Parts: sequence; C-alpha cells; structure tokens
Amino acid sequence: MYLFDLDGTLIDSNGIWAEVDRVFLSRRGLPYTREYRDGMAHMIFPLAAQFTKEYCRLDESCEDIMAEWMELAKDNYSHVALKPFARELLEKLRSQGERLAVFTSAVPEHCDTALAVHALTPYFERVVYAHELGINKSSVEAFLRTADILGVAPKDCTLLDDSVRSCRAAKEAGLHVIGVYDAVFADVEAEMPDVCDRFIRSLEELL
Repeated sequence: MYLFDLDGTLIDSNGIWAEVDRVFLSRRGLPYTREYRDGMAHMIFPLAAQFTKEYCRLDESCEDIMAEWMELAKDNYSHVALKPFARELLEKLRSQGERLAVFTSAVPEHCDTALAVHALTPYFERVVYAHELGINKSSVEAFLRTADILGVAPKDCTLLDDSVRSCRAAKEAGLHVIGVYDAVFADVEAEMPDVCDRFIRSLEELL
C-alpha cells in the first residue's frame, strides 16, 4: 500500500501555513522562527494550538487561536495547486493495482476540499486524519495505528511525506519511506537521505 501525506506532498500548501503563522505571530509582535516552524510541522490543530499557547506564552484560549488560524487560511484549499506530477503518479499506481490511502494532519475540511477540487478522492480507498486519531504524525504510534486501520502490516506500506519528523517516525514504525522535497523545508533537506529509504526532489522521479 502507498500512503500519501497531503500538505507539501500531494498539494503545494505548506506556504499557506507558513504565511498564516507569520501573520499570526506578527500580530503579537513575535518573530517567525525555524524553532517555531519545526515545532508546528504536521501537528494536528488542537495540539498545535496548545504548543503555540505555551511557546508564545499567550493568554488566549486554544479555541480562539484555532479560530484565528481558520480565518487566516480562509478558502485557500479551494484553489491550492497540486504538486507537479501528483496526478500522473496516482494514475500510474492505480493502473498497477496498488492500494492508495492518505494520512494527513490537515484539518479534515481542508483535506476534503483539496481532494474534491482536484478530483483526487476516487484514487484513495481511505483518508486517515491524524486529527481524528488525536495524535501527531511525528509519532511512531500514529503510523502503527494508521497501518492497523488500513489493515496492512507496516512493512508492506510505503509512505510519501515531506516532513523529516514524520518520515523518521514512519521509518521507526517499520514503513518503507520516500521523502519528498518541499521548498518550505529546504533547510532540512540534507537530513532526508539519512532518514528515508529514498529521497526525491520531484514526484516525477517515481514515474
């Protein structure tokens, strides 16, 4: 089975959240740092809000923080671009009879919107939301539970993901891991080949 991350792997959406974070922090006179970015990477919304509240020492509630993020993101997922060669790769894998699924830390409504806009939903037998599991994609448990939900042994699952933390967790869980380059994480690109079974700069390399 092939397990696809959404943000930064299938769709070019990491920039949306980088801008949301910059605006959110600037409103409070705070800088957007690599430490904050890495802490937030592929976190589910409730845990990201808790992290932000503690990291930035905010008095606001997690609910208010999440509401502001949603307002800043607006309808961006209704017109976000696909990563180059994403559709071609999905077509190839489907034609080969491969099982395909999505495992994402995206807000479910954002994921559903992006998949629907690009007519990608039919390619996947299941979308597993880290949000519904209540755990981040940077944990080994997340991948073990996802494999169990999909009815596949971790060793029989190949993950495609742009986050080095998610790739590391998946590898520790026993999955085969293909790291996917995304410009937002260019500064940690050098780590990916050591963490993943394979690192690619474009999905075209798998065609």
